[in-house]
Amino acid sequence: MTEISLEQIKDFNQGLKSFPAADTIRRAVTSNGIDKATLDSKAAVDSQAVFSVEVKTGKVANQMSSGRCWMFAALNTMRHRTADLFNISGKFELSQSYTFFWDKFEKANYFYNNVVKTADLPLDNRKVAYLLETPQQDGGQWDMICAIIEKYGLVPQAVFPESFDSSHSAALNRMLNRKLRKDAVELRALAAQKSNQAEIDEKIKEFNADNYRMLSLVFGNPADVAHFDFEYRDEDKKYHLEKNLTPKSFFKKFVDEDLEDYVSIINAPTSDKPYHKTYTIENLGNVVGGREVKHLNVELDEFKQLAISQLKDGQSVWFGVDMGPQVDRESGIMDLNNFAQEDAFGIDLSLTKAEQLDYADSLMTHAMVLTGVDLDEDGNPLRWKVENSWGEKAGKNGYFVMSDDWMSLYAYQVVVNKKYLSAELQKAQAETAKVLDPWDPMGALA
Repeated sequence: MTEISLEQIKDFNQGLKSFPAADTIRRAVTSNGIDKATLDSKAAVDSQAVFSVEVKTGKVANQMSSGRCWMFAALNTMRHRTADLFNISGKFELSQSYTFFWDKFEKANYFYNNVVKTADLPLDNRKVAYLLETPQQDGGQWDMICAIIEKYGLVPQAVFPESFDSSHSAALNRMLNRKLRKDAVELRALAAQKSNQAEIDEKIKEFNADNYRMLSLVFGNPADVAHFDFEYRDEDKKYHLEKNLTPKSFFKKFVDEDLEDYVSIINAPTSDKPYHKTYTIENLGNVVGGREVKHLNVELDEFKQLAISQLKDGQSVWFGVDMGPQVDRESGIMDLNNFAQEDAFGIDLSLTKAEQLDYADSLMTHAMVLTGVDLDEDGNPLRWKVENSWGEKAGKNGYFVMSDDWMSLYAYQVVVNKKYLSAELQKAQAETAKVLDPWDPMGALA
């Protein structure tokens, strides 16, 4: 074991005294905090919001105090299409509360099935402990929102609006996770008693009835929009009324996308994930019997070019990033030179993308939408336009500018139409996915 001696402390202190501008840096940091004291305004100057390729979008949505970024990002890409097809105002939104209800409801049932599947393992088994640590949460993946839409459809926000807890989900998550853990106690006890599957299924049905009641009281009852009318004025002020829609018929008419055409592409340059192979994550999902979470790993240049191809065709791109490092939320700048911490403190913080994944320094934490890119004369990306879901006060009216270098290091996932994949990549994407451990960083939920 390496100990720290008192003599070493004296040497360290002498080193501090000789560090250039130590007192000036200390005063700046202790008064303003690390980020403000090290903010380099040059990054904002170099990140002008001008793009050679740009998709028409509308007013930025606001997920408020909830972890629904993945859901907002997916629904934003779909409302862009709806606005284009029907000339609907950019203020139009699809109901994020409706999909949130069904996601919570299905995640609870998915948890029960995982509890039963692992019931023969001890509580201190890593898989069981990981499962019980967070029975469900707000976050999710592209394939998970597809599973919800494919089963339950979509509705406009106007007919199923936000509730307090859909916008401020902490209290609901505490209550629901407490209930799910209590239910897990009963399910594991039934399994230990060698109960048959019919008895276990009946108990899960009871639990799901409780969950449906609870979630309906929190969000509103989705049965109330089993049939609904949708009225709107288009951008030309012309009135429209669509009567007796269902959530599925609304999706078919107003979004009209085959979600099977859209696939998840990742860039994970770690040795355990060869390129041009597909991956899924054990125990990750929401709808039992629904769509599998599946990623195709590609090289960085392929990753970017796929996103560029879709943007050039006028379609926005769902993407996932680590939204912590080198992000100035106030200005909306995502740039590796935002904060000069290494210069200020005389330290080296550099890690490769593979190293930061392998050593638990980074993973996907947030999903947003790519709505533009600025290309140089050779077609290489310089910076990207990003539609966030933090409302209009963050960034520039809710939009962010991401440098290409930042994207290279901290962007992990894009979702594109598989028509942009080469024949080789389409073949690779269709292969059976390798199953990764539940705690693999590519299983992180945005």
